[in-house]
Amino acid sequence: MIRAVLDTNQYVSMAIKAGGTADRLLAAWREERFVLLLSPPILDEIIRVLRYPRLRRLIRLTPAELDGLIESLLLDAELTPGRLAVHVITRDPSDNMFLACAVEGRADYIVSGDQDLLTLESHQGIPIVTAAEFLRILAR
Repeated sequence: MIRAVLDTNQYVSMAIKAGGTADRLLAAWREERFVLLLSPPILDEIIRVLRYPRLRRLIRLTPAELDGLIESLLLDAELTPGRLAVHVITRDPSDNMFLACAVEGRADYIVSGDQDLLTLESHQGIPIVTAAEFLRILAR
């Protein structure tokens, strides 16, 4: 089964726009079409970002639905240790956690909308693709 790391902007997009590309990613994961990989730092960032007051007014999910999403991530995603240190991206060093999670979790893909990640194209043989590209890969 395909193993993938999604960057934080995918979770934000799925929480804001129903039926969008990121929301279809969430549906594909829930249909068990791929294994979702997370690390403790990524999970912490998702929780923190989705609770930003300035984002809260844009998020379509109720607080209970948001809690349900986070609980689902905790229970159903595969958690990597989050111990690997990667120092590839210098402009926004926090993006390195997605690369580290992908290596630790033996990911097949990193899914991102972040240009710092996308311009790398791959990391240690792991392709970095957009959400739309990843959905096309899953459809094959």
